[in-house]
Amino acid sequence: MNLRTLFVTTLAALLAGCSTLPASEGWSRAREAAVAAARDPWVWAPLAGAAALQVGNADHRISRWAVRETPVFGSTTHAAAASDTLRSVAVVADAAVVLMEPRQEGSRNGFEDKALNYVEDLAAATVAIGATHVLKSATARQRPSGQDNESFPSGHVTIAATYDRLAAMRLQRFDADPALTSGLGYGLDAVSFATAWARIEAGAHYPSDTLAGLAIGAFSARFFAEALRGDASPRAALGVAPQRGGLQLSWRVVF
Repeated sequence: MNLRTLFVTTLAALLAGCSTLPASEGWSRAREAAVAAARDPWVWAPLAGAAALQVGNADHRISRWAVRETPVFGSTTHAAAASDTLRSVAVVADAAVVLMEPRQEGSRNGFEDKALNYVEDLAAATVAIGATHVLKSATARQRPSGQDNESFPSGHVTIAATYDRLAAMRLQRFDADPALTSGLGYGLDAVSFATAWARIEAGAHYPSDTLAGLAIGAFSARFFAEALRGDASPRAALGVAPQRGGLQLSWRVVF
């Protein structure tokens, strides 16, 4: 299954999930979640920054300088490798936060809650990655390196931002020292920004590409957090079915 098909399938599951509530309530929740996500500074600020970079050809000038000087990672090769590592750090960090998240009030099965929570995060990432893939095909922007026409937006940054924002929002629910959770949240933010800069130094993306990735990831994370959390009823279902030559993994997210 390619990314575009996965994106469409997940969206269909989301829309089908609205039928578990009265139509007006389901769509109202989805609409409110979309509005809240659009108002999140993590969404509109990167988009505003991407637009500002088009003035005076700043987007291209910063890209050329970063690739020429590689001030942080020392070479484009090291920057590319670092971006892969940072993206993986974001994925692992979110999984760790899900595992450590306190059991929800009234829950009888903490492991099941954690599994469903991770399915929600996986669905949020799938939608974000699918949107990125669609935009890459639609815009066909050439990378600074000239390697291909998949520069806008950055997939690495989209993934890192989605998981980092999901983990940061989950940390706010921990009964822990606010200074600790804030510090961890800043660390997650740093992973997103470091991933973005690594992709620029690697010559894989222009700055506006990475800012768009930040916005897409943050929007998907906030949308799912608003639409799916705070409801005591099960919010997701995970299924595994045998198929010829392997297994088929599926999920359904419910509003």
